[in-house]
Amino acid sequence: QVQLVESGGGLVQAGGSLRLSCAAAGRTLSTYVLGWFRQAPGKEREFVAAITWNVGNTLYADSVKGRFTISRDGPKNTVYLQMNSLKPEDTADYYCAARRFATTMNAGQYNIWGQGTQVTVSS
Repeated sequence: QVQLVESGGGLVQAGGSLRLSCAAAGRTLSTYVLGWFRQAPGKEREFVAAITWNVGNTLYADSVKGRFTISRDGPKNTVYLQMNSLKPEDTADYYCAARRFATTMNAGQYNIWGQGTQVTVSS
């Protein structure tokens, strides 16, 4: 079983940048898709970005395209979410998730989750 641990959240001003990390442990990730989701207070969890571990194909939510970049570091078994041009509406708890094989934006189809890291963007 894969275990995920997020880090890198914090407080940043609008227009600033943060990089989130998701360290994976437990087994090889070659058949996995790693995704980032976020959940703001009172709102449903929403898809942010995903990447296939083996070939690095990426998928983004429209709301973050051009501002966020997902990437992975094989030797470190870590997925990153580089967030630039942050907006107050990006404020949320950010979660790393994993599932095998196919990329999807559906949170319900990811069966492994980290504990989350909080991102707050001030205006």
